[in-house]
Amino acid sequence: MFSQMNIPKLRKEKTIKKHHGYELEDNYAYVDQPHNIIEVLQNPEKLLPEVKKYLEENNKLTEEYFNDAKVLQKKIFSEIKSKIKLTDESLQYKDDKYFYWTKTVEEGNYVKYLRKKIDSSDVETYFDGDKEKELSGSKYFGLGLISVSHNDKLMAYSVDLKGSEYYDIYIKNLSTNKLIEKKIEGTSGNITWSLDSKSFFYIPLDKYHRSKKIYKHILGNSPEEDQLIYEEKDNSYSVSISLSADEKFFVISSSDSNTIEEYFFSSREEKIKLFLFKARKNGIKYSIDSWKSYWYIHTNQNALDYQVLRCSHNDIKKLEVFIPPKEETIIGGLEFLDNYILRSEKSDAIPKIFVRNINTNKEEELVISKESVGSPGASLMQKNTNTKKIRISWDSLATPGKIYEYDIETREKKLVKEVEIPSGHNPDDYLVERIKATAHDGRKIPITLVRRKDTKLNGKSKLLLYAYGCYKHSVSVSFSASKFCLVDRGIIFGIAHVRGGGELGEKWYLEGKLMNKKNTFKDYVSCANHLIKKNYTYKGGLAFYGGSAGGTTGGSVINMNPELFFAALLLVPYVDCLTTALNDKLPLTPGEYEVFGNPKKHKKYYEYIKSYSPYNNLRKTDYPPMLVTSSIFDNRVLYSEPTKYIAKLRDLKTDKNLQLLKCKLEAAGHGGSSGRDNAIAELAEEYSFILKNAKIEE
Repeated sequence: MFSQMNIPKLRKEKTIKKHHGYELEDNYAYVDQPHNIIEVLQNPEKLLPEVKKYLEENNKLTEEYFNDAKVLQKKIFSEIKSKIKLTDESLQYKDDKYFYWTKTVEEGNYVKYLRKKIDSSDVETYFDGDKEKELSGSKYFGLGLISVSHNDKLMAYSVDLKGSEYYDIYIKNLSTNKLIEKKIEGTSGNITWSLDSKSFFYIPLDKYHRSKKIYKHILGNSPEEDQLIYEEKDNSYSVSISLSADEKFFVISSSDSNTIEEYFFSSREEKIKLFLFKARKNGIKYSIDSWKSYWYIHTNQNALDYQVLRCSHNDIKKLEVFIPPKEETIIGGLEFLDNYILRSEKSDAIPKIFVRNINTNKEEELVISKESVGSPGASLMQKNTNTKKIRISWDSLATPGKIYEYDIETREKKLVKEVEIPSGHNPDDYLVERIKATAHDGRKIPITLVRRKDTKLNGKSKLLLYAYGCYKHSVSVSFSASKFCLVDRGIIFGIAHVRGGGELGEKWYLEGKLMNKKNTFKDYVSCANHLIKKNYTYKGGLAFYGGSAGGTTGGSVINMNPELFFAALLLVPYVDCLTTALNDKLPLTPGEYEVFGNPKKHKKYYEYIKSYSPYNNLRKTDYPPMLVTSSIFDNRVLYSEPTKYIAKLRDLKTDKNLQLLKCKLEAAGHGGSSGRDNAIAELAEEYSFILKNAKIEE
């Protein structure tokens, strides 16, 4: 159907850059537009015309490729939508004067935010996502945050209308439903109200899309008059601000991926006076929260997988151990009630929830389900912390979420909400498994799988193996109804919990970063080979699925072992790692040095990143069919990376497969298009690509 004459060609222009005595040759370096690419992200008109033409031609090729899959896509779209209860409401949260909750409706694409006074039955829709999207006049509507003031009279919300993650902040009077104030442009989207509801804190983004400053905006004043309360000078650090659990303090956090420093100031005093809790020390992470008369400190100091310390407000240097560290166990954060503390742990990639009696100091694990592998949860159901009741939840790869009201004292639990699958779903038809593969260095890599019980392990099944493996992110083993469009067609779904992620703690993360990054990719290959050996699938029977930094994993393992795959989906993939890491003017680059290393400054990191970067290691071999996505507005992974990657791959590959590039040239973000139907349509297209290449098209 597609001859090589149909495949778009990108002009070559040989560029040689010298670093550490090496010459880096790149035929497509001009695509990076190093002098004005930040401007392109905000104004696509500045995109090089020939690159725009190339992207348009690739989009057309991708559209043509899917022509014979339109019926299948419509079928999958309908299937996914039939698995969602389109008109649904969340459980209500009881604040001081109101109940707050959210709602979706069948004919809508965005969430509605509702509330009612505690002593009233009158329901107020204080934010309607569909109406606001329509009023915006934009095809893209990215909602950052909705925050109601403490006196319940005002609402601040942030919106991104391009996908560039520059959010504008608006203020609305909830009694008149009218906007007040001049909008504050170009922020991170976060909004933190002062207790008197007369001001709020926000973070503007600089020209490099970085969070360096925190401002206080007093209602009635022009944004130009806003007070700078904190500024971070280190380019690799970003800032945030939050309110402590007891609302006594605001906490400012400044951090990179490796180190954290925090300040606090009283939430009651009008004049802001910052206090440093503990000066930054390389490699030490901590976060503080206040409850009653104590600071609780969640930290990795002298505890690789964290511990919780405690100190009096009156003496922050006199620390005592509150939750001690445990071997190969990740100690999570705390949630507070008057008489109880909720906390989480994770060991062997299995999360657990504990409740501790503050008065007796005794604690117990909350066992929510008999399933061994899943995602437990616990949350507060009201602002008043003088209660013994909380909400607990459970879901797994096979079991839809269930939420219970739980009495800590009597241990009674009452089911209050269950995720409904309108088209039907029986968890007993499926099998969730946790197996382990042995890595090249002997480490055991967890793999979580879900399959139909009637899918035989005869070495003939196709298997989709997802992976991420970066930033200490743990891939959750939670329920997603859409995956069953694949599972019910006989495809086994798996997650390779590779190093670089956080499933097994800090050591697991450290063994997959900096000079150990290749462990991430080798782990994935070990998992794939183990699944083949155990007859879950066969050589050439796997599909890679991953995105962003997971795209680095995908691009690398496909370079290493392309013969394992019948298809690969690389979504907004970070594939030109060396070029990006050498440009410290890009939004995320300085903050990434603690994760990937600084190749501009250090020869060893230059050599190492170059040895695995997917773009630099493409070679003359057969590659599987691939679908690679991007967005012109994506600030996290620039459109230039997938663009160059596909062009170079096509130059070198020896196969006759199609490797497709789809770049959104209209407003869209790192996570794709906005709106429920758009998200479902994108998923349907991705699944149709997998099914088409799996030769499963019914």
